[in-house]
Amino acid sequence: MTLNLKIWRQKDNSTEGKLVDYRVEQVSPDMSFLEMIDVLNEQLVGKGEDPIAFDHDCREGICGMCSMMIDGKAHGGFKNTTTCQVHMRMYKSGDTIVVEPFRAAAFPIIKDLTVDRSAIDKVMAAGGYVSANTGNAPDGNSILIPKPIADEAMDAAACIGCGACVASCPNGSGMLFMSAKISQLALLPQGAVESPKRALSMVHEHDTLGFGNCSTHAECEATCPKSISIEHIARANREYMKAAFTYHEKKRSEGGA
Repeated sequence: MTLNLKIWRQKDNSTEGKLVDYRVEQVSPDMSFLEMIDVLNEQLVGKGEDPIAFDHDCREGICGMCSMMIDGKAHGGFKNTTTCQVHMRMYKSGDTIVVEPFRAAAFPIIKDLTVDRSAIDKVMAAGGYVSANTGNAPDGNSILIPKPIADEAMDAAACIGCGACVASCPNGSGMLFMSAKISQLALLPQGAVESPKRALSMVHEHDTLGFGNCSTHAECEATCPKSISIEHIARANREYMKAAFTYHEKKRSEGGA
């Protein structure tokens, strides 16, 4: 296969970027999209040119590192597929493919296709965990959880934090990612104890870091490689409203005492 690529090149966050045309020949249909970029980079290095910077790690659809907009869609817009799972057999020889970085206020560009997604980690650090005493592993059946609830929590836990929801949202909202973590833990008895604190802390961090608000476009759900449902956003909103009401009621009672 021969492909015509238009790839975003940008030296750093303070430099203006642009789309640069490349032609890649001898592309095997069995290559993954990232392997195709590897081939292009080998050609660029052979010519003494700067290779294209892009994020990647496991290349198995697990880590969420391969953040690229392909033809205007996060991860190429293929259902339940990360960029590393996109294969060149999904294209035809002679196709023109536009490759850009994830774009969002919370994801500043580092170089070329690489963006700083540490804001996602900061939201997680604000409350996406369960506090527990360390020690021996507890019996897995010591706390019985109904299967429908366990299944729903597992569906939320499937989020890999890739940021496709943020890049796809016209508001640059991280609500789908954040709500998956809030929902996952709120559904389980181990996480229910800290639910109010978690919801308040994570939403505050989300807003502080420059993520936009959700306006229910549902682009996040459509492009999520793990099919996370926007129903989790509804649960996160309920968790936040309950926590905010309880917090203000407590403050009011303390002020009146």
